[in-house]
Amino acid sequence: MEVSSSEAVIWITCGRLRLARVVPYRISDVFLTPGVRMIDCCKFYIDGKWVAPAESREFPVIDPATEEPIATISLGSAADVAKAVAAAKSAFDSYSETTVDQRLALLKRIIEIYKAKSDEVAETISQEMGAPITLSKKAQGPAGLGHLLEVVKVLGYFKFEELKGSTLIRKEPIGVCGLITPWNWPMNQIACKVAPALAAGCTMVLKPSELAPLSAYLFAQILDEAGVPPGVFNLVNGDGSVGSAIAAHPDVAMVSFTGSTRAGVSVATVAAPTVKRVTQELGGKSANIILDDADFTKAVRDGARACFLNSGQSCNAPTRMLVPRARMAEAASIAKIEAEAEKVGDPRSAETAIGPLVNKTQFEKVQRLINQGMSEGATLVAGGGGRPEGITKGFFVKATVFAEVRNDMTIAREEIFGPVLCIIPYEDEDDAVRIANDSPYGLSGFVTSSDIERARRVAKRIRAGNVHINGARADFSGSFGGYKQSGNGREWGEAGLEEFLEQKAVFGYAAVSK
Repeated sequence: MEVSSSEAVIWITCGRLRLARVVPYRISDVFLTPGVRMIDCCKFYIDGKWVAPAESREFPVIDPATEEPIATISLGSAADVAKAVAAAKSAFDSYSETTVDQRLALLKRIIEIYKAKSDEVAETISQEMGAPITLSKKAQGPAGLGHLLEVVKVLGYFKFEELKGSTLIRKEPIGVCGLITPWNWPMNQIACKVAPALAAGCTMVLKPSELAPLSAYLFAQILDEAGVPPGVFNLVNGDGSVGSAIAAHPDVAMVSFTGSTRAGVSVATVAAPTVKRVTQELGGKSANIILDDADFTKAVRDGARACFLNSGQSCNAPTRMLVPRARMAEAASIAKIEAEAEKVGDPRSAETAIGPLVNKTQFEKVQRLINQGMSEGATLVAGGGGRPEGITKGFFVKATVFAEVRNDMTIAREEIFGPVLCIIPYEDEDDAVRIANDSPYGLSGFVTSSDIERARRVAKRIRAGNVHINGARADFSGSFGGYKQSGNGREWGEAGLEEFLEQKAVFGYAAVSK
């Protein structure tokens, strides 16, 4: 059955039942189970329509704060991917020939609808993956809008053609793109892939994380309302097998993947036989070097808070805090105060700083690594195993601080993806840089110093795709991506647009006098 995207549906957000045009299903399509209100989100968005999957494989979406199901999606199959890719391939011929002005007008319509739904975006993210509502409203939701606004700015000045002598250098849309996104910053990662793909003139198939798919449904609705032509954007839910089907499909010209390093290797391996472009934003274990001339109390406090942000579920989180050995006890004391001040609890409360982890698997992984940190000899300063006091349900963990951590300990090597800070001592500046670079990852780095030239010098030596000096915020006009096992390729801004383009040289384009 296919249904129009203009039909009203029931949507449950933060415990409220209301009528909204968020997910395109009739009220009768919503099913209720005893004690639980659930949403049926089992259709995919393909070729401008909401369509049933090739086969029914239902999968519950769990609210991590309550451990209760809030929606049901369908896990797609290779047949669904084939249908979506065919739609994208058919749409590419016409969409790739649209003018810059036409694509700008489309992106601006998307922006206006996104703005109008900003509260729904934030509430949806908070419910599906547990981000505190304050974070969802201040960062998670606005991040998606920020990428849309930035790509409009870039598209306004970007040169798709340049004449060099008699040769025309032309940058063209690469083709059908497979976009595979994670659950931790769902709208941020969807927008930073979809926006430049649309700007470049590409068509696409999006597979969001099955753990946080509801924001992707809302995003599809936004694009549908904005009038994105049929087939240009397609949405297929699913697990890793759907991602593999996208990566392996011969008509997919590029895969843009964000997720774990393990999954990234799998995607690249599956994509290799078709020799397609694969860009990857993967894991991280970012070092935060606090130099001996920094405002120490502020630097440690801000570093701990940044580590705990989003419940520690950020690939670029500053999880390794490097401090002068002589100031280890001081750093541990400051970080302990900050960890114990972080309120863990209901993500729907404006007072909550740390919400739940996304699911049981992640909760158990973090518990295992906290226990391993203690067994390997790190000093537990704050937090530790188990749920916070007074919480008996939900995937909540304590803000945890380890001091006297060696860089060869498991908690300093592996990406924990929870609110767990490791404080590592260093002897001098060279030792700090050595420790920072002694990691299989290279996504982000952080340097704090009262001497800006010194901070710049250290930042230059850090082997990472992004470095923050003195707490500088990320800039969407910059670029985002990593070295080493943190991936390849870049997202955000002009660099992100370039990833969706192929370069063609047209020789003899201009007449040359003899």
